[in-house]
Amino acid sequence: MSRFEFVADHRGAFGMKRLCTVLNLSRSGFYRWLRTAPARAAKKAADAALTRRIRTVHTESGKTYGAKRITAELRAGGVMVNRKCIERLMCQHGIQGRRLKRRHRTTIPGPAAQAVPDLLRRNFTAPVPDRASVGDITYLPLAGGRFLYLATVIDVFSHRLLGWSMADHMRAELVTDALNAAIRTRGFIRQ
Repeated sequence: MSRFEFVADHRGAFGMKRLCTVLNLSRSGFYRWLRTAPARAAKKAADAALTRRIRTVHTESGKTYGAKRITAELRAGGVMVNRKCIERLMCQHGIQGRRLKRRHRTTIPGPAAQAVPDLLRRNFTAPVPDRASVGDITYLPLAGGRFLYLATVIDVFSHRLLGWSMADHMRAELVTDALNAAIRTRGFIRQ
């Protein structure tokens, strides 16, 4: 309850002038508060309607959308709203979007690392099998924040997996094991 509401509720018993003096309010401020009551009620009703729409969009998104995306969805639906208004209402009603976790960067090249030439020139096609092979290393997250690393060798023509290797480290042996597995599959690896 605000001080103005207290004065409005008790002015019949104690007098408005005395209550304003005791509560350190100006009478003009109290009269302004009375005069703007209908506008405040309309704003409260509009906020309640907008909050219902925010909850609808938030629920339809699987409770993942934050203020920016909810604002974009409402604008796409023809509702002209301000993002700050959406943020205020979401905060007041405890509605939160889901935050993405920061991506874990596993490989950071050293400052003295030698640049490797792109022999395929980003052309990942081949006219015949075994003309070109590509490799990749990816990490597989495990429970407890640990990773397994998977190295693969793939034929560019057929997209067939020629060889793979998995380990809990990302050392050169991981790649050489994948290459050796590809050699066992095909008998050779064309350079």
